[in-house]
Amino acid sequence: MQQTYPSQLLEKAVDEFAKLPGVGRKTALRLVLHLLRQEDETVEALAGAISKMKREVKHCKVCHNISDTDTCPICADPRRDASVICVVENIQDVMAIENTQQFKGLYHVLGGIISPMDGIGPSDIEIDSLVERVSRGDISEVILALSPTMEGDTTNFYIFRKLAHLNVKLSVIARGVSVGDELEYADEVTLGRSIINRTPFDGK
Repeated sequence: MQQTYPSQLLEKAVDEFAKLPGVGRKTALRLVLHLLRQEDETVEALAGAISKMKREVKHCKVCHNISDTDTCPICADPRRDASVICVVENIQDVMAIENTQQFKGLYHVLGGIISPMDGIGPSDIEIDSLVERVSRGDISEVILALSPTMEGDTTNFYIFRKLAHLNVKLSVIARGVSVGDELEYADEVTLGRSIINRTPFDGK
């Protein structure tokens, strides 16, 4: 049965919150009613933070990670090993690996993985820019740290073929992460060991 609302403004707000991933209409209604009970300054601060983030957040020109500046703090850190690139699907994966404190190189965020079923091909993600980075000759190793799913393995193999002619070591994280799992949900100990115990990737 369709929910009736005492206010069209309330219903509109619920409609917008319900568009967020993992938020159903009941949760959306609870969130909206919670905001209605808050002081104006609290609600305005939330709205302002979201608006400012949307306007001003950038993507690092080097690795495509989210950043407040043109070059993210990781790429700009001279203590990082710039000869090693860890290739990940998304920003959440960068955060997950950073939380392990086991990786001291740089990243390359693809912004997705190859998934024909979802209409995502190689040209829709940041593979060409990865090839360009490696082609400059400053990279000694590329670690493929994509989720161990069929789509992740497909993307690994495609990158392997694109980099095969370049003099660079290719490795893949150890399968301490269960096959079919999403990388961002792996616990820090398992993920950290998977980075340390990475194995050569031969395209098989």
